[in-house]
Amino acid sequence: MSFGKNLQTLRKKNQLSQEGLADMLGVSRQAVSKWELGEGYPEVDKLLILSKKLNVSLDSLLGEENTPIASESSKTSDIIRIISPNEGVIVSTSKITRSQQFKGGRNSPRYALYAWEGSNTTFSQNTFLAWYRNLDDITKEIEEITNALSAGAASYTLQYSVKCKQDLFRTIEE
Repeated sequence: MSFGKNLQTLRKKNQLSQEGLADMLGVSRQAVSKWELGEGYPEVDKLLILSKKLNVSLDSLLGEENTPIASESSKTSDIIRIISPNEGVIVSTSKITRSQQFKGGRNSPRYALYAWEGSNTTFSQNTFLAWYRNLDDITKEIEEITNALSAGAASYTLQYSVKCKQDLFRTIEE
């Protein structure tokens, strides 16, 4: 489910009007309406307030889907080391997630991939792995990681990510 739908569902569940939620966050009712329609996102500080006030994790609020790359009956040995050459990150994990689509300029990446660290029952920390140009590329990457784990590979090097750099306040492809 998208952020907008999640927000609308949680707002109604907590018996809040758009106006009431807007007052709680110090924004206009129109801003809340735009968020629910998927026409934008609140600032990070507003997301944190929403998460706390609505008693929901940021992942749940943002509608991010965690993708277990190990089977449900997996043991702790069902972990793969993922190497991200563009970001210089190496992490061992059995669960990954992708972001929702980011809106940005023509040369901006659209998706991010994260690895979840922790035990199989409690994934407490996520680590940024890489940026992706489009949904097809990040979907192929997730499939390749899943296949590598199924084949018993000890490690996997990301293949479809794009190298990016920070340009003032934006992330753009190099």
